[in-house]
Amino acid sequence: MAPRTLKTLFTVEKARMYQMHSHMVILLFSLFTASAIIAQPAEPPRITALKPVKTDSPRDTMRSFYDAMNDYRRGIETGNESLQSRIDDAVRTLNLEETPALLREERGREAAIFLKETIDRVIVLNYELIPAEGTAEAPLLRWRLRDTEIVIARIDQGERAGEFLFSADTVRRAESFYNKVKGLPYVDGSGMGSGFREPFLEKHLPEWSKARFAFLARWQWIGLGIALLLGLMIRTIVRFSLDISLKVIKKTPLARHESIVRAFRGPSGFLAAVGFWFLSLKILQFDGNTLGFFIAALKIAFSLSMVWLAYRLTEALTGYLMGFAEKTESSLDDMLVPLLQRTLKILVVILGVLMTIQNLGINVFSLLAGLGIGGLAVALAAKDAVANFFGSLMILFDRPFQVGDWIIVGVAEGTVEEIGFRSTRLRTFYNSVISIPNSELMNAKVDNMGRRQYRRLRTTLRLTYDTPPAKLKAFVDGIKEIILKHPQTRKDYFHVVFNDYGPSSLDVMLYMFFEVPDWTEELLAREQVLTEILTLAESIGVSFAFPTQTLHIESMPTAGSSRQ
Repeated sequence: MAPRTLKTLFTVEKARMYQMHSHMVILLFSLFTASAIIAQPAEPPRITALKPVKTDSPRDTMRSFYDAMNDYRRGIETGNESLQSRIDDAVRTLNLEETPALLREERGREAAIFLKETIDRVIVLNYELIPAEGTAEAPLLRWRLRDTEIVIARIDQGERAGEFLFSADTVRRAESFYNKVKGLPYVDGSGMGSGFREPFLEKHLPEWSKARFAFLARWQWIGLGIALLLGLMIRTIVRFSLDISLKVIKKTPLARHESIVRAFRGPSGFLAAVGFWFLSLKILQFDGNTLGFFIAALKIAFSLSMVWLAYRLTEALTGYLMGFAEKTESSLDDMLVPLLQRTLKILVVILGVLMTIQNLGINVFSLLAGLGIGGLAVALAAKDAVANFFGSLMILFDRPFQVGDWIIVGVAEGTVEEIGFRSTRLRTFYNSVISIPNSELMNAKVDNMGRRQYRRLRTTLRLTYDTPPAKLKAFVDGIKEIILKHPQTRKDYFHVVFNDYGPSSLDVMLYMFFEVPDWTEELLAREQVLTEILTLAESIGVSFAFPTQTLHIESMPTAGSSRQ
């Protein structure tokens, strides 16, 4: 029994040791995991892109503004563009209704920076002291930062009615507030400003250049003149470079793309100058209405340059298409390309005008919606234009005629010279131009003389009455032989017959057809046939009759004569 008991005790003890080791391993693993979790650095706070800017009360507005500007300052210090974009959230807490639309983005950012610099130099914010809501007896309408003229006021109308924003007066005077306190240090515990640094020029320019003359400092007038000259020089350099490129391209297989380079020649130089002038505005530090004027002028210039470039590129594109159209047998593309060119040019101008308006800060969609009020009147006024437009589409797709055809429409007759949106132009045979509205052509009877496969010649050849029958028959047979031998006459259907006894001639009817593509070829073929008929008559010895009349006068009896 003793050995078994010792063995049993040894087995139990061994099991306990294994269990103890297992618990120690689990404990060590848990401690290691916990230490790893504790040692892991906290995840940096992330900015939610769709997080709304709260402006429900002065406290919310100030907190939203201050948090956004603190993030902006950190973004300036670290180069984090995401944090730098938070200044746009701060701008949303400002009332910019009185600021011109062109300047709202620039002016809003400047005001936000100046306000943050001012607040951090005069006070440490305590949000608990900023009101969060009013009462029924005393509704909350405005709040002013202690010992300052910085005001947050409630908006009563417009899209942002009910929100609390920094007042328009505060926004307008933000720079003056900063100028009063810029010599003070930041208050301990504040946000330490917005990372703003004084412009380099203001620190280093001599005092005489800072004196103002006609709304601008002297150094700004000097800089404006230099900027204009440099911009014109850049424009000249760009145009000169493109001229050199054109000369090089002409000697290479790329010569067929010369029209594209020519399209860039004028607009690109002006675009480069406008871009340089935009950069100059930052250096020259214009403000107020002066800045608004220059920004508006440059935006208009930029838009017009883009429209000019698109217009020139449209001409280059349609030039390529016209080259392809000339290589095809179909004449439809010859009509479509000019129409496409005019359509693209109209679209370029319309879109250019809308782009210019949009760049000036005007909501184009709201403007178009406002114009919809008078849409009925515009539609009534434009009904003829719409009818002409659909008439042009009918001409293009139904193709009753095409450019170059000889057509007769009512009393108008001529060769189709151009098919436009509004009208079709005919060049008459006396070289004038007739414009016929396409809406009339859509419903008119159009006689297309240019679509004839054969062109008829019908005439009467009049021979004198003394022509012998044998010569008459030889003349008729000779004309038939001329028709059969001519390369441009219809051989299966023609008539040459002695047709009638005329008042003064023997009439031979000539009825035949020419197979020619146009009127010019028809005239040449008629001349050849008629000349050969004249030669035939001379060789046979027959003569053509003149219109003549013979007058017979009966003798009247004399006075002394008597009748038998």
